[in-house]
Amino acid sequence: MRIAYLGPEGTFTHEAVRRWVGARTGGGEVAQRPLATVREVHDAVASGAADRGVVAIESSVEGYVVPSLDALLGSPDVVAVDEVVLDISFDAFVRPGHADPSGLREATAHPHGLAQCTRFVAERDLLPVPASSNAAACRDLADHQVAFGPRLCGELYGLETLATGVEDFAGARTRFVVLCRRDDATAAWAPLRAGQATEAWRTMAAVTPVVTGPGVLARVTAEFAERGVNMSSLVERPLKVRESQYVFVVTLDGAPWEPQVRDLFAALLGAGDSLKVLGAFPVAPGGPGLDGVLPDHVPTGSVLGSDDEAAVARGLLW
Repeated sequence: MRIAYLGPEGTFTHEAVRRWVGARTGGGEVAQRPLATVREVHDAVASGAADRGVVAIESSVEGYVVPSLDALLGSPDVVAVDEVVLDISFDAFVRPGHADPSGLREATAHPHGLAQCTRFVAERDLLPVPASSNAAACRDLADHQVAFGPRLCGELYGLETLATGVEDFAGARTRFVVLCRRDDATAAWAPLRAGQATEAWRTMAAVTPVVTGPGVLARVTAEFAERGVNMSSLVERPLKVRESQYVFVVTLDGAPWEPQVRDLFAALLGAGDSLKVLGAFPVAPGGPGLDGVLPDHVPTGSVLGSDDEAAVARGLLW
């Protein structure tokens, strides 16, 4: 099997590949190929140059990885058939002999990595410099820079560890999806479906309402509620042709072949909506649960119906 992933060696995506290979391939021979961009990974799968591709799709801190999401939306040939969830922690690295704070002026990492280490950057008055990946930032590290990445990067690129666990939020996770050609999805799912009795599934689908206006999203979500299909995530992406026209990317509990999901899709098609399954996969161990939103993680300044009138008025600006 040939697997393409966002490189270079040492990225969190590389770690996701290693974990997936260990869990799913049964010890078969695997060729791992690091590529420079998400688009290159996607194109390698679409062309058949790679049997599988692995890219990050969602961070629990920064949300969806837009290039990965847009690649799935824009492709007729590639679909996600599995997922891997990793706990994410960043160490701060410098080139050997360059740990003196007075000589460090910049912090570099993938944009999601920089966004997860803002406190460290601010406390040291460093200038954020985005890189194509965290491992690339470590590989190409300059004497005046600090790079953020997984611990493996320090070993791979001979770097000195300045600090460990520098992320703003402990317990962050990132979801990665495993890509294959759409025509090969049924075969890719076959061994996973064999264990369906003990595994829950999730499906990512793109829903594009053909007719827009008041109540469109309410109509779509009502179809989910009517059939008891849980929607665990909903985001919008622009259609890129006209202002204020969007496709809704929905993650739902269930697989496309399950009766209630088929019935849901049939209802949306009957209403004139355009549909596309972007991926389906068993819920990875450590994946998101159904225990609701933690009360201490809602946006700061949110109010509840039980709050006093002054607090509600201030929060809702009415």
